[in-house]
Amino acid sequence: MNATSVLLSILNAGQPVAEHRPWLRAVVTSEIWNALIQGLAEGTWTLLGLWGEAGIVHLAAYEAPINPPGASRLPPLPKEGWGDFIVASLPCPDGQFPSVARLHPPAQRLERTIADLVGLRPVGAADPRPWLDHGRWPVVHPLGTVTPRTDPQPPYLFLTAEGEGLHQIPVGPVHAGIIEPGHFRFTANGEAVVRLEQRLGYVHKGIESLLIGATLERAARLIGRVSGDSTVAYALAFARAVEAATETVVPTRAHWLRALMAELERLANHCGDIGAICNDAAFALMLAHCAVLREQVLRASAACFGHRLLMDCIIPGGVVADLPTDGVKILRALVADIRRQFPPLIDLYDNTASLQDRTVNTGFVKPSLIKQFGCGGTIGRAGGRAFDARRDPGYPPYDQLEFETPVLTESDVNARIWLRIHEVEQSLALIDQILERLPSGAVRGELNRLDQPGEGMALVEGFRGDILVWLRLAADGTVARCHPRDPSWFQWPLLEAAIENNIVADFPLCNKSFNGSYSGHDL
Repeated sequence: MNATSVLLSILNAGQPVAEHRPWLRAVVTSEIWNALIQGLAEGTWTLLGLWGEAGIVHLAAYEAPINPPGASRLPPLPKEGWGDFIVASLPCPDGQFPSVARLHPPAQRLERTIADLVGLRPVGAADPRPWLDHGRWPVVHPLGTVTPRTDPQPPYLFLTAEGEGLHQIPVGPVHAGIIEPGHFRFTANGEAVVRLEQRLGYVHKGIESLLIGATLERAARLIGRVSGDSTVAYALAFARAVEAATETVVPTRAHWLRALMAELERLANHCGDIGAICNDAAFALMLAHCAVLREQVLRASAACFGHRLLMDCIIPGGVVADLPTDGVKILRALVADIRRQFPPLIDLYDNTASLQDRTVNTGFVKPSLIKQFGCGGTIGRAGGRAFDARRDPGYPPYDQLEFETPVLTESDVNARIWLRIHEVEQSLALIDQILERLPSGAVRGELNRLDQPGEGMALVEGFRGDILVWLRLAADGTVARCHPRDPSWFQWPLLEAAIENNIVADFPLCNKSFNGSYSGHDL
């Protein structure tokens, strides 16, 4: 069964594509499910998400473009330029489903998470170890029931490597710096890293369980805290999913204010990351200067929208507050200040030989791996993958704005720094355009009331990459089920590949150039 046959089968079995639902959705048979797995393995489809609930598992994917754009200057893409987005749902009456990861490794951690959180078992999975469950939870959840845990979970077995002179170096989960917990198990030959294996899940918060039965107001606040540095992107993805489920039209000005907040968030994080990466190469001067730029963005955000991180500013139906009377003036001054201060910092980075020596050719990730994992954001675009959710599937007002999607091919730490530099420049240009063309009108509309359960999904471009939120609303408007997927799910595994054949001392540099979210990943 080829990609076209899969699309036709899902279209005939499921809900039609509509303005508020730009994807195909259907309950599928095992035949279609296995055809999708084969398509993922062959690269015809790209995995967007994999999650489960009691008695059913869901897979989101899109058909890869035949001729994906690769240039740094991309025109607005026609819908037929990329392909079709689908959500396939497979009933699991016996509590198991055919493993996706047996043929498509990017699904592996997602499958292990489904087993931990829902109790559905992937048949044929190559790695049956738990992922988020560290053996400390008081209960397990097979098929939605609650059963006391009686036997302690066996010790977690890290993968091994064989060879003369190999030794292991355990790092974390408690680290020297003020960062989130994660365990990194290095196998090294002297200083050269032979294998790195991660174990995450230490900041599991039960987000998906907390969302069940939540009101939209409470759910929006929870989603905005999945990963605090991406609070705007998560809030926007959740709001758009709710608006799709309720077929609510959002005021035009609200769309533009949302994009303004998203670009401010992107700007603040990229400025911070550029300095932090250089700091891990012992170049603290860049950290100091970039921290000043980040602080300027945060202060402007607080002055315009009442919160430094813009938390709880985007809600289903629009935004909480409009720009104040002096908001445009504040943001234009911010853009002018950064445009004055940023170019000398770029020159400083580019002309410091000792810094270049640490970043160039360090932490290389094969573009073939980036494509296989559907890796987005800085890591993906630094390795030649041009995907940008602002373009496809796209959402307003980006279809009315002119911007570039920078793409590089070197796929090392240096490329990831330059990608951030280019995206800072693009965010400044976007903020300029938004302020110049900001329409008048209302900033918040009423959500349509449901008379039956509704389903929605949204894909939004955060500063790390594409964030997916899928949800189902009950007839009373509360959340029946919601799954947020962080871009880090498809980026953390590639960090293991990036550090191979590098020295142990370069791990902090590689790690910071990825800047994966622990919290967003651990749910």
